[in-house]
Amino acid sequence: MSAHGVALPYRSEPLELSVSFRFLLSLYAIVPACILMLWADKLGFDHAFRDMLPSSPSHFLLFNILFGTPHIIASNLLLFGHADYVGAFRRKLIGMTLFIIVVFGIGSLFIPYRVLYVISAVWTVYHVLKQQHGIAKAVCRLPNRAFFAQLWLSVGAGIFIYLGIFLKNSLEPEQAHWVLQIAGVLTAGLLINTLLCQKYVPSRFGLYFLWANTLLVIASWYVYREQYYFLAILMPRLVHDITAYSFYVCHDVNRHGKTPQTGLFRLAVRCRVPVAIVLPVLSFVLTYLFQVYGDEWVNWILLNLFSTQIYKAVTLGLIGYLALMHYYTEAFIWAAGSPLRRYIGFSGI
Repeated sequence: MSAHGVALPYRSEPLELSVSFRFLLSLYAIVPACILMLWADKLGFDHAFRDMLPSSPSHFLLFNILFGTPHIIASNLLLFGHADYVGAFRRKLIGMTLFIIVVFGIGSLFIPYRVLYVISAVWTVYHVLKQQHGIAKAVCRLPNRAFFAQLWLSVGAGIFIYLGIFLKNSLEPEQAHWVLQIAGVLTAGLLINTLLCQKYVPSRFGLYFLWANTLLVIASWYVYREQYYFLAILMPRLVHDITAYSFYVCHDVNRHGKTPQTGLFRLAVRCRVPVAIVLPVLSFVLTYLFQVYGDEWVNWILLNLFSTQIYKAVTLGLIGYLALMHYYTEAFIWAAGSPLRRYIGFSGI
């Protein structure tokens, strides 16, 4: 799921399960659903639904448990749960861990929090949209120049939408206005570029994917402008997370479905738990425990052993580390030649 896209053909041997492009495209149905919800609320209920929503998705615990963190934990469980994968990427994993410690650990003592937050926000948006455009490239077949124009216009607009939503309470009215306007200009540029890129796409199905990614950004900007901030984050997050889980489940079924190769999956088979749900269920359970009890448990241990506490050791420290590792590793673990890629097949074109 790198920015360079997935290459065809993927694998010569038949696999038990494959990732369906048609299923991935169907996820974008959340976009018109949210727009219709907005219009119904705006025209029929005088924004009552908007007023019920949290001012920021991060203020809604259920959102944090269902979106974002679970697939990040699942990705790390998949990678670090296989000794051969850790061995294959050992140097990269150690190097990235040291980078996170230096920049976001030691660096936080000297670098302003706002700067670190913006870096994380930019990386988050880039990661989310890079995945969607990378997958779509397999069916859109855009030339590199057109592809990267689509990608960077999307990412640019997405960054300003993200910052406008999550920093809205700390922005002056004039600053918020300019953030909205810049996001709008970049979104308009993406729309124009998409119209120009249509001539390169060889199939109708490819056009659907091309426009799905474009409309995802356009709808996010429109919903953000209408101050339905929760929906603006929900749309790309749902598409991204379920897309990621489709890769993880496909991998696990193809690697462990017939002959479980790790203790976790051998235990699941003995308990008659389907291989396909092991990673999703475990990641959601761990997310719930981390978000609700993680900081409390860690600080209880630290208080009893060392008479000290660490601010948000789990919800900020551990989950933050796992998120940054996820953003980094997803750029190469699914690339051609990766040991994980052997277990991924595609269908539905």
